[in-house]
Amino acid sequence: MIDGLKLPGYAGPMTAAAETTPSAPATQDLLQSLAVLAGAQWRDFQAAAAHEGLTSMQAKLLGQLVRPLPMRELAALLGCDASNVTGIVDRLEAQGLARREADPHDRRVKRVIATPEGQETVRRVRARMHAIHRALDALDPAERTALYALVEKMRPTLES
Repeated sequence: MIDGLKLPGYAGPMTAAAETTPSAPATQDLLQSLAVLAGAQWRDFQAAAAHEGLTSMQAKLLGQLVRPLPMRELAALLGCDASNVTGIVDRLEAQGLARREADPHDRRVKRVIATPEGQETVRRVRARMHAIHRALDALDPAERTALYALVEKMRPTLES
């Protein structure tokens, strides 16, 4: 138990008197906890996107635009067909949140860029994700540091 939270498979911190090593949570337990977190994050994200007048896919695409990205790369990141990305980008362009430009190295390739208003919209969506902010705010600095380190350790495997 950590600060009142019962963690499956977690026997508690080791003390000088403790002779046993705490058991690591089973993969199934970790997957269940990650599913709960991912579901809560997605619901929070959808509500924040809707508040900004965006669908979750529009907001997700806009959030990917930390640099200009080719339409095909966006399709891969979103896990959808390139024709779907075209429609999403059309709607974001109509709202002034994104724009297309030709790739300087291959003019046949269209890259998508967030406009300043698009970048601000992403910031507002992320700021409005209150449930996730509350969950993160419940962690003390050491726990936040540990969580960040673990997520960053897993990230390369999940992004490949």
